[in-house]
Amino acid sequence: MASDPNAPLRVGLVLLGAPPPGAPHSEGGYVAMFGTLLGPHGIELEGIDARAGELPADPAAYDGYVLTGSATSVYDDEPWIAPAEELVRGIVAAGIPVAGICFGHQLLAQALGGRVEKAEAGWGMGVHAYDLDLPDGPPSMRLQAMHQDQVVALPEGARVWARSAHCPIAGFTVGDRVWTVQAHPEFTAGFAGGLIERRRAIVGDELADAAAATLADPTDHELVATWIAAVLRLGPAAAAEVTERAAAEVLAVEVQ
Repeated sequence: MASDPNAPLRVGLVLLGAPPPGAPHSEGGYVAMFGTLLGPHGIELEGIDARAGELPADPAAYDGYVLTGSATSVYDDEPWIAPAEELVRGIVAAGIPVAGICFGHQLLAQALGGRVEKAEAGWGMGVHAYDLDLPDGPPSMRLQAMHQDQVVALPEGARVWARSAHCPIAGFTVGDRVWTVQAHPEFTAGFAGGLIERRRAIVGDELADAAAATLADPTDHELVATWIAAVLRLGPAAAAEVTERAAAEVLAVEVQ
């Protein structure tokens, strides 16, 4: 595993879903979307299609892993979910860094003994604000959300680092190698807007309009990308230090 912050890191992007056909800002699928997010931080991604059973026999084949989102629920009876959970447990047992995004966040929770259910609060869509529990880090962040399931019970030893009124477990860590977030740092406003419109008939005009109205709001996806890169190299503790330094740099610019 590379500890040099400038050294390229070979990371398996476990594809647990795909953008809807024809969705705006989705050319190249999740490999391109996450590549845009993480590429500037020296992360070299290789797509691994879990739904097609293309899972590495040895988790140590990669320096780290990122688990993507999906339109599927982790508790659905899909034949590829159990093998994906086995891979996740193998990654964690081997001490290899892993970051879970949305479905990936939920899959990590379920695979490690937590529980995922449909949210009583309903769909989360658009830009959401999250309260953060970080040592000396920023108190909040804003990211694109798109989910109706939530983690409702944590795995043993997990610690919540992000929460909101709508999503009390919006991100957690387990030890120094597992990091998750329910929201989507890889989403652009254009892609999120397309998903909102596709789901308008499901969620209703009131929620869709309210979510669409947030799309112009700024998000902290670049800061979270820095965090994910630090997680993959050195673990969540290092990411917290990166976040603290970034917040201090922003404050210094504002003071000038």
